[in-house]
Amino acid sequence: MIAKLTGLIDSQGEDWVVIDVGGVGYMVFCSGRTLSSLPPTGTRFGLSIDTHVREDHIHLYGFADDVERDWFRLLTTVQGVGARVALAILTVLSPDNLADAVISQDRTMLTRAPGVGPKLGQRIVNELKDRAGDLTVVRPAAFAASAEGSAAVAISEATSALINLGYQRAEAYGAVAEAARRLGEEPALDDLIRGGLRALKGPRELNA
Repeated sequence: MIAKLTGLIDSQGEDWVVIDVGGVGYMVFCSGRTLSSLPPTGTRFGLSIDTHVREDHIHLYGFADDVERDWFRLLTTVQGVGARVALAILTVLSPDNLADAVISQDRTMLTRAPGVGPKLGQRIVNELKDRAGDLTVVRPAAFAASAEGSAAVAISEATSALINLGYQRAEAYGAVAEAARRLGEEPALDDLIRGGLRALKGPRELNA
């Protein structure tokens, strides 16, 4: 199975690029975000690859970095999300934006992608909320990790409070970290807990 390709950029189209590796051209399907990051034709470049093998074809999907590839793999585990739809999502949403959508349960962000309606958008955020694990907390966690003093204590206590309410540690920490990022440098404990719950439940359910 091909996991990475490094070669010369030979040609590219709307959703694909051909990588020349030792005289053999590999057609690789990519998101618009990855395609926009490619260097000029004739330049040597490497892509992380996810290989899909079917009875009637072998398709290669390429990504500028492993984070985008991992999100692609996760998206395609959701019923109704094929490779093309996953690439469409990653074209309009960066991995950070996608993490925000999952954490905040914002299906509207996902419906910006062609082929994603409200029902599918809701299914994606519902399923990935519990399955994305560290992928959904990378950026918020980095923010929280940089907190010091009372802010760090508040983040830790708010996370513990959500865990005590029955949430998993990864999702609780991600929600609190996202709330901390939005609240600023010295967030109050009550605000962090409420912000974390809002991210986990959604504002409508919280206010019901």
